Amino acid sequence: MNSILVVICILLLLTAKQSVANGQEGALAQSPEVQAFIGEMAQRHQFDQAQLTRLFGEVRIRQSILSAMSRPAEAKPWHAYRPLFVEPKRIAGGVRFWAEHAAALERAEAQTGVPASMIVAIIGVETFYGRNTGTFRVIDALSTLAFGYPKRAAYFRSELEQYLLLTREADIDPLSIQGSYAGAMGIPQFMPSSYRKYGVDFDGDGQRDLWRNAQDAIGSVGQYLQGYGWRRGAPVLAPVLRVADAGQGLANRGWNYRMTLTHWASIGVQADAAQSEAEAMLFQLAGVDGPEYWLGFENFYVITRYNRSFHYAMAAWELSQALEATRPAAQ
Repeated sequence: MNSILVVICILLLLTAKQSVANGQEGALAQSPEVQAFIGEMAQRHQFDQAQLTRLFGEVRIRQSILSAMSRPAEAKPWHAYRPLFVEPKRIAGGVRFWAEHAAALERAEAQTGVPASMIVAIIGVETFYGRNTGTFRVIDALSTLAFGYPKRAAYFRSELEQYLLLTREADIDPLSIQGSYAGAMGIPQFMPSSYRKYGVDFDGDGQRDLWRNAQDAIGSVGQYLQGYGWRRGAPVLAPVLRVADAGQGLANRGWNYRMTLTHWASIGVQADAAQSEAEAMLFQLAGVDGPEYWLGFENFYVITRYNRSFHYAMAAWELSQALEATRPAAQ
């Protein structure tokens, strides 16, 4: 084979690979993995196989989604992450959102035990109170991660299954919904499984609409946190005043490594808290002036069920505290 033919063959191969990467018409639908998934959906949930094949013929694999997964905001150090969410505009926006939906927030707090400030803060961190709900087609995001992101393919394949069930139940075109690069949707950025399990019709209009209805979003966030074990009136965090060398190595091990505050104190972790018999986990954040240590109680762990990052949970909690401090003055 002469050199010109070799170059042509290489160019053809590169073009074919780029077509798959860009998710050109038909490329995804003909994938053996996708065909197997379509068959499972038809068998398990009685979807029309031909209809799903046509649907996936219009789905696109997006390299930008894979790139975004590799650089999440939560990877930033705490001192760089915090100012993204605990800042004047988001605090002021949260106070306005709280004022606009005070009755719904009061009712959600009464029913679920989750403070109104925490519900507002979650929505504030997620979408700036509904302003930024995402620009990716959800089906593209979920399909890209289900079939092009082996690290978490099983999880996103399950979410894709839940998304197709959700859109069928709500009689929505699955190609029409936009969300985050990870497939999270609406004002509270619920994944499809969370939408189906915790989404509520909070205003009684017969629909649970988390894309446009702030009241439904408020009730659903409260329901979500309650469902994961939020305890009414229980503590969330305690700042650590002193950490002995023996305690430092026990930080960031997660909720499975939790002890009572009395036990933490016995190994040199002194906290500013009165609940000596409450269980907590120790975690460390990279502050501006060096390491910060905190003890997170069960309610803090519940916030991490919304997003597993300690940075996320800490930002949500700090924003909720800022809202509580600012709201009386605004009123």
